[in-house]
Amino acid sequence: MTHRPLALVTGASAGIGAEFARQLAARGHDLVLTARRRDRLDALAAELSQAHGIDAQVMVADLAEATAIETLVAELGRLDRPVTTLVNNAGYALTGHYQDSSWADQARFIKIMVDAVAELSHRLLPAMQAQGHGAIINVASLAGIVPGSAGHTLYAASKAFLIKFSESLALENVTTGVRVQALCPGFTYSEFHDVSGTRQQMSSLPNYLWMTSEAVVAESLDALDRPSSPVMLVTGRINRFLAWLSRKLPYKTTVAMMARRSQRFRKRPQETDS
Repeated sequence: MTHRPLALVTGASAGIGAEFARQLAARGHDLVLTARRRDRLDALAAELSQAHGIDAQVMVADLAEATAIETLVAELGRLDRPVTTLVNNAGYALTGHYQDSSWADQARFIKIMVDAVAELSHRLLPAMQAQGHGAIINVASLAGIVPGSAGHTLYAASKAFLIKFSESLALENVTTGVRVQALCPGFTYSEFHDVSGTRQQMSSLPNYLWMTSEAVVAESLDALDRPSSPVMLVTGRINRFLAWLSRKLPYKTTVAMMARRSQRFRKRPQETDS
């Protein structure tokens, strides 16, 4: 029986999720990779198994389905070993003004961005507590800290939920050995903006606002190694400055600044696994 730790990464087919898989594998973790795109997951699992000598398994799941988490946890149970690191990364952007998409689209968004994170954490946490160690990383965003913007009505709200959820969960697990982190990156190079249809708008932003997925994930995992690391981890000096500024400036000022930067996004939403 292997003694390597086991990590579950949701939304592992691209972007930050795939990078978490790569860096956890390099640190000696066995992996369970889940997303909706089997071909990408299979390719990543084969790559990491060969490169690092770890076991990487694929479990395809659409986290918006009512029984997806229950089914996924049942499959994990057949491995007969606990998940020691959970990376709740799956997510996407639902662009356009709130009334321009159907409630079915909005409900699906909430299911993936909020419900799935809460349920998966709830189901896997007891085993971590029983073994006396573990980690839950909830991929939130700088968007959950600064005022909300037009065109992504529920996005910032869902990320703010992840931050507060993580803070409370961390306090509840101070004595259990389970670490909880709300990872808050800013603009990150990935497929996210291509799939959401906002690449053209985003490409006009200055380079200093962007980070790579590699840098974001490295900062996240390095922070978990430090007992004094904050629960809400904002990656990058520029993003930390923006987060600080949003708390220090008068609320009316920050809302006005966000209003000026808000743009109209395309109406029809698409999804990505990361």
